[in-house]
Amino acid sequence: MSKLYFRYGAMNCGKSTNLIQVAHNYEERGMRILIMKPKTDTKGGDKIVSRIGVTRKVDLLLPQKANVYDEVEKWTEVNEKIDCILVDEVQFFKKNQIDQLLKIAVKMDIPVICYGLRTDFQMNGFEGSSRLLLIAHSIEELKNICSCGKKAIANGRKINGRFVFEGNQVAIEKEDDVEYEALCAKCFFKYKEEYIKEEIK
Repeated sequence: MSKLYFRYGAMNCGKSTNLIQVAHNYEERGMRILIMKPKTDTKGGDKIVSRIGVTRKVDLLLPQKANVYDEVEKWTEVNEKIDCILVDEVQFFKKNQIDQLLKIAVKMDIPVICYGLRTDFQMNGFEGSSRLLLIAHSIEELKNICSCGKKAIANGRKINGRFVFEGNQVAIEKEDDVEYEALCAKCFFKYKEEYIKEEIK
């Protein structure tokens, strides 16, 4: 039986780069991969864009209401056998879509490797990631460091260069002057306290 994998990490830890490398490794051995991501991730459109400048077109760009199991089943009817499924920005998937990914791994016997964030800019869990942490066969952290040198565990959101701690859970980087920075817990709380003080003034 194949497995459902979750590889998570803070911003800038190389998730998309790792996904593209894994795709290359499979294809180098003559194996067929299927790459997908949620439509919610508008950065790059129908491409996966890594921070080091490597891009890769996705095979399936899935809306929030899509049944992932059905979409993969349709894909296999008109394409060759799939040896591995790679999912980018998996945090944006819904709980039922994560369950469908598990069903693909178990019933179709296709390994499913998911990449994404564990928490948002307020250190709250994303729906997709929270479900994966409960049901994935294998969970692996891709590590990154904060600018202070400590291990990064948080994703600080900046608007116009200033850290913010209020707003919608989903805000795509490079849209509306939004950017993200990986932070350790100590720096996260430091910037949050500074933000609160500024808001009180």
